[in-house]
Amino acid sequence: MEYGILIVSHVPEIAKGLPKLLEQVAPDISITYAGGTEENEIGTSINKITQAVDNNSADKILAFYDLGSARMNLEMASEMSDKEIKIHDTALIESAYVAASLLQVNTPIDEIEKQLADLKVKGD
Repeated sequence: MEYGILIVSHVPEIAKGLPKLLEQVAPDISITYAGGTEENEIGTSINKITQAVDNNSADKILAFYDLGSARMNLEMASEMSDKEIKIHDTALIESAYVAASLLQVNTPIDEIEKQLADLKVKGD
């Protein structure tokens, strides 16, 4: 498996729930998630993100997140991993859904990236 998906949210329930939706359209794609702090409060955890990266069976990961501090932790996790992690500044749910469904049908990664660019969060 070449590409997988990683979801990072400040809310544990969002992080856990979004993969359930994605698995409906992409049952063959490795989808992992990290949500909340170590105490399952609102926030993010570098340890949870690192574990989610390690648990993803893909060598390359498309990562989606909800808020800026999640990006910081994703960047740190990326630096600590041998996996290629592409962090997307896009609408979390919509872009993760687009990526999962396109990966499932073997769409070339450059086409997926093109479609994700249309979902880029404005103002970044």
